[in-house]
Amino acid sequence: MDALTRREREILERVASGETTKEAARDLDVSEVTVKFHVSNAMRKLGAHSRAEAVAIAMTNGDIKRRE
Repeated sequence: MDALTRREREILERVASGETTKEAARDLDVSEVTVKFHVSNAMRKLGAHSRAEAVAIAMTNGDIKRRE
């Protein structure tokens, strides 16, 4: 399994905290397409079939922590 990049981890943490794609894109000053690209890459690397599953796997693996 490929390791998640810093940006993939950052975006998954935002997803875990309930941010939408639009909110993450605005906060990171990138396009929504870019956020979706990173989420898709993370899902592929983690073998996840959904954003929620990717977050769960990444949290279980210790790749991300829930943002407060």
